[in-house]
Amino acid sequence: MNKNEKAEIIAEIKGMIEESSAVYLTDYTGINVLDISAIRNDFRKEGVKYRVIKNTLFKRAIDESGKYDKLADQIVGMTGYAFASSNPVAPAKIIKKYFDDKQKLALKACYIEDQFYSGDQLNVLASLPSKKEIVAGILGSLNAPISGVVGAINAVMRDLVSVIDEISKKQAA
Repeated sequence: MNKNEKAEIIAEIKGMIEESSAVYLTDYTGINVLDISAIRNDFRKEGVKYRVIKNTLFKRAIDESGKYDKLADQIVGMTGYAFASSNPVAPAKIIKKYFDDKQKLALKACYIEDQFYSGDQLNVLASLPSKKEIVAGILGSLNAPISGVVGAINAVMRDLVSVIDEISKKQAA
């Protein structure tokens, strides 16, 4: 690989780093081609880019970007890189699922926004709610009082109709 090719790859990696809200480093030792293809498909469904990049090129890219400085110590051995933009916890859920099933694809470390997480925090990261789940919870909380008010108004109307019906029955008798 010549200098121009390396410079292009580093520029591409820097672009992915800057577009991402989260970067995950995984150890993909011992994973066969069929499984890595399935993992990539799972990542793709969640809008996550998963790449295998030469460690030296990734180190240069993070040096040049000035972000994620704590990852440099984790870039050893067979390392795969997951870049998430819209759902920063999706990679953790996918990595945990695969790790629980096969005991492979271990999390080395990650950054979510500006916060560093070591690989031993995978369970915590995977249990975090996604952005969609948080929004749904907020909307549900906002709708709950409204539905309570509607229910109370309906109950008052039902009781009023019942009272009027009873009065009309008594007057008719």
